[in-house]
Amino acid sequence: MNTDWIYLDNNATTAPSTGVVGAMALALSQTWANASSSHAMGQEARQALAMARGQVARFLNCKPAEVVFTSGATEANHIALRGAVGFNGRQRLVLSAGEHAGVQKLARHLAQRQQVDVDWIGLMPDGTLDMAQARERITPQVSMVSVMAANNETGVLMPIGELARLAHEQGALLHVDATQLIGKLPFDFAKSGADLVSLSAHKFHGPKGVGALLVRSGLNWPALFMGTQERARRGGTENLPGILGLGAAAERLSLSPEAWVTHAASQARLRLALEQGLLAALPGTVIFGAQAARLPNTTYLRFGRVHADVVLNKLDRMGVMASSGAACSASGNEPSPVLMAMGLTREEALCAVRLSLSSQTTAQQIQTVIERLPLELAPLMAEQARPEHAPTSPSPISTGVFA
Repeated sequence: MNTDWIYLDNNATTAPSTGVVGAMALALSQTWANASSSHAMGQEARQALAMARGQVARFLNCKPAEVVFTSGATEANHIALRGAVGFNGRQRLVLSAGEHAGVQKLARHLAQRQQVDVDWIGLMPDGTLDMAQARERITPQVSMVSVMAANNETGVLMPIGELARLAHEQGALLHVDATQLIGKLPFDFAKSGADLVSLSAHKFHGPKGVGALLVRSGLNWPALFMGTQERARRGGTENLPGILGLGAAAERLSLSPEAWVTHAASQARLRLALEQGLLAALPGTVIFGAQAARLPNTTYLRFGRVHADVVLNKLDRMGVMASSGAACSASGNEPSPVLMAMGLTREEALCAVRLSLSSQTTAQQIQTVIERLPLELAPLMAEQARPEHAPTSPSPISTGVFA
């Protein structure tokens, strides 16, 4: 890897930490036995599995028995949503319009198979959830409400506590896809009000291909894949190297409240410097969700009417890694459904670029972007600002910066 590259695509994936790589290497070379075997090596593997489960439990303040290891958040989301079909005799799911593309496709698939009805909660222009719609749509017919803790594109935080209250008042469950929040802000399963929570290790410097579903004690949740592993909640031989990598990533982020403030504030300061620098150098820059509470590492912008593919090409030539939105669905041909749900035009949405930082991002890297990107984009923005290129309607999104 070129050490001069600047990686600002941490909402897509993160670099595995040194401790994670070491834990996985040790598992591959020494603790490679099947954890279901009864012999001494199997017992050693089973002890390592229990250790990792305890690390995740301490990190997220849940019980070890509430941790179900999976291949990642996608599988965890499938277990959660498919398990909700018919829960308590109910056949209705409620999701937000800003959910991950995979979750939306799964919900629509279940609806097309006539297994459930699906209602959608819209987004406000600042990317927050339309809580008036939430109150209308969470009814006694709903089996589960499923929502992200933080949007993977805008970084806007969702009101998990309020949604838990609304869902539980109607006898429904709350599933939270916390994939983007975990590792960036503290998450406390015991206090969250959520009944099920999905996560992926690779979003917080763990390995790809492993994650977990947290299932609140007392919920007898059906398995997606049958088998005896994971207390019969997820069949198949455990991916022990990946799970130990997940445990190491969790252990690294098991911070005190004071340390979490420092961890988040350092990224927020760099993001603020990045946003302020680009706003000052490139008038006409718009920051989506700027007035809402956001993840400290995420900024989602458009530079006038310059297409995202053009901006990303310029960044790539500069050695800066970024994206136009969710890595699983980023495409230069289709606008972000999240931005469309926020009320943007198709033209505006196709200009969106996401920059996402991590604890490994440096002030010098941010300064490099602030100094070099305006040199590339200013001429393009000036050309498109001429009267013959003026947009037909102004953007409804504020250009302010959330500190």
